[in-house]
Amino acid sequence: MYRRQFLKTLASAAAVSPILNFTPAYANPAPTDLVIGRRILEVNGKAASVFGLADRNGNPGLTLDAGADFNVRLINETSEGTLIHWHGLTPPWQMDGVPDNPAALLPGKEIRDYEFPVGPGGTHWMHAHTLQEQSLLAAPLIVRTAEDRARDEQEVVILLHDFSFKSPEELLEGLKGSGSGHGGMPMDHQAMMSMMTNMHGQHQMPRNGTPGMGTPGMGMSTMDLNDIEYDAYLANDRTLDDPEVVRIENGGRVRLRIINGATATAFTIDTGRVVGSLIAVDGIDIAPISASHFPISMGQRLDIRLELPPGSGSYPVLALREGAREQTGIILATRDATVEKIDSTASGTGPALDLGLEQELRAATPLAARSPDHQFVMELTGDMATYTWSLETSEPLNVAKDRRVRLIMRNMSMMAHPMHLHGHHFQVVGINGQVLSGAVRDTVMLTPMAEIVVDFDTRNPGRWPLHCHHLYHMATGMMTFITYDGAI
Repeated sequence: MYRRQFLKTLASAAAVSPILNFTPAYANPAPTDLVIGRRILEVNGKAASVFGLADRNGNPGLTLDAGADFNVRLINETSEGTLIHWHGLTPPWQMDGVPDNPAALLPGKEIRDYEFPVGPGGTHWMHAHTLQEQSLLAAPLIVRTAEDRARDEQEVVILLHDFSFKSPEELLEGLKGSGSGHGGMPMDHQAMMSMMTNMHGQHQMPRNGTPGMGTPGMGMSTMDLNDIEYDAYLANDRTLDDPEVVRIENGGRVRLRIINGATATAFTIDTGRVVGSLIAVDGIDIAPISASHFPISMGQRLDIRLELPPGSGSYPVLALREGAREQTGIILATRDATVEKIDSTASGTGPALDLGLEQELRAATPLAARSPDHQFVMELTGDMATYTWSLETSEPLNVAKDRRVRLIMRNMSMMAHPMHLHGHHFQVVGINGQVLSGAVRDTVMLTPMAEIVVDFDTRNPGRWPLHCHHLYHMATGMMTFITYDGAI
């Protein structure tokens, strides 16, 4: 059965998850309404009031056409001021969505219009740049190309999140008052580099391996993997106690668009008995890599293509919490397949993320060869005892337009930090002394004591945030700005 006929049959036979059932917003003179509201979500049998970010039909997020205009009317129907960041797009600075940089919060019951070029296709997302992100103020933002629409494959979007019945303010206060005692381990760069050899490549499961192999964090007794124990871990707003089941074609092809929208949790994606082909990271194409386990840190995205075997069957796609036994995910299943229950607690612990995959990634279209015009060094430091985090730079990150910038980032702390740059995409050109033509992306994870070098071109004037995408690290100091001449 061809995919288009299958989808017609499926639409008449089964309800599709709202996360997957986007209403395409094609370019036209009328803006698309995007509504910030409140909704009730049942988690673990209890009701919780959370945010929603949806179109007028209640479909979460947006699906847009590559090359069209981002023509959106943001409507805040809540009583709280907020603002939305378009993570992965490169809008003008004034429309980036970070409060007071330079735009003010959007007050409750008010409207703000946005219009700028969408840019190329990719898997992106949008979220509050405040503690409200913890309360699920986030949604997919998918940009599809003509090739995507013509391709004979089914697209499945998965938005991961961590959930707590506590308010984000309570969570932050708890972090400040219950430090682990693992400080930032102050040391010079030479000492840091000497530790790298012992610390990397020792603890991530083989990507074609099985969960529970080895001990996460082996040889890394002072590494902090998680600093919040959440009440639930969600995939498209659901736990594995009541997972989303996506009906698929027998022997069909599926493109997973996976977004880690969690505020403080990294995962490993497990495609089970179906080997996946990783074809893009952070919405940008890479040379494909085949595996069944793929690490994903906060703010990152993975596009994974699955070629399903012939015949009926069910195929879980799981997200294993780093360093713990909790898991979440969805189930792909043919129409006639029996779906068996999967426990939210795995038999083994999820692996600690490392840089093994990052070192293998190669950009499909690397940056043009060019020597850097500016070079900066930035150290990531923190203290779990006081729960304070910072980014210390060799000099202010001031740049001129149309330059190549090199940023050398060194993690001097004992937690991993997914570093995100707004308004740009960078290329990973060095990892722990290894020179490479790595992925072009917008969020890269630095494991403890790691050094990562990225290059980017200054084509989008403004004062752009550069920060850790762990919400509570950012909220307690781990953010700085790359400032163009004359931007402020």
